[in-house]
Amino acid sequence: MKLSSRPLIIISILLGIATDGYHCKVVQFIFGDSLSDVGNNRYLTRSLANANLPWYGIDFGNGMPNGRFTNGRTVADIIGDKMGLPRPPAFLDPSLSEDVILENGVNYASGGGGILNETGGYFIQRFSLYKQIDLFRGTQDLIKSKIGNEAAENNDFINNYLTGVYSDSWKYNDATFIDYLMETLEDQLKMLHGMGARQLMVFGLGPMGCIPLQRVLSTSGGCQEKTNKLAVSFNAAASKLLDKMSSALANASYTFGDNYDVVNDVITNPSKFGFENSDSPCCSFGRIRPALTCVPASTLCNDRSKYVFWDEYHPSDAANELVANELIKKLGFLQVDPTNSPSPAPASEPSPDPEG
Repeated sequence: MKLSSRPLIIISILLGIATDGYHCKVVQFIFGDSLSDVGNNRYLTRSLANANLPWYGIDFGNGMPNGRFTNGRTVADIIGDKMGLPRPPAFLDPSLSEDVILENGVNYASGGGGILNETGGYFIQRFSLYKQIDLFRGTQDLIKSKIGNEAAENNDFINNYLTGVYSDSWKYNDATFIDYLMETLEDQLKMLHGMGARQLMVFGLGPMGCIPLQRVLSTSGGCQEKTNKLAVSFNAAASKLLDKMSSALANASYTFGDNYDVVNDVITNPSKFGFENSDSPCCSFGRIRPALTCVPASTLCNDRSKYVFWDEYHPSDAANELVANELIKKLGFLQVDPTNSPSPAPASEPSPDPEG
């Protein structure tokens, strides 16, 4: 049976690094897919999953494409900003150095990557979650060589969060697909536990059958309930897995946060949250849908802050901010460095004329 979507994992690990033996610098190490990629795929020259063209990044910095698959910030950007943490650069950023890693952390996320190594193979190049974890292991070795084994091994995993997201397709029935994902995810979390992760907070999938791509591929234009039921099943299995791992792994405290209902509420009742559209992308190619990606010839909506979705797959900056705020509230995240003020949301500006 062919499933129209497959879940991915995004992991954000915060480490306190004792760079001089006693002062602790808290930085982020981020894993995931296009929802948290900040530019790795820009440097994977053969990757078909990239955000290198306008209008990606229009509401971020200088407004030019920066590798983020949205018009502005990712959820990880916003959570880190509000906690007063530096934004970690992409692992493949040419400016990355030992000192940059110690001061800012690293982002390994890659558009098209997933829990399974075979996920996103048609994108040619991407980092799977296993590959990202392997890169993190290499970063740990680098940190040890820079500040010494004792200081590196005293790093404190302050907390982690995971969230399931959506994309693409697999040939499984629902039950065997979920089982396969859980077996793989369990192995990956055990690997991270072996690297020191003890407190881990997990978020479930949202209603992935309601992203614009899924709607446009349905006969009615509505949400694909079969896909949404898959998300609910994934959440139940992931919650059970985390309970089991918390009991089985030494000093592990793994908790699950189900955000399906809140995301579903935003999509079902957009006006309640200040949105005007929750069923189509802000950036589209006119009536040619699905366009799959945003390109210079695309037409932009008049007010990007009023759209839940930026393109066929990815949320807008405004939606990411709402989700980030909900996650912060649910998990009780505290500001780590009050001297670092959060980056403001992008100003609401009229969309440019692609022909202008």
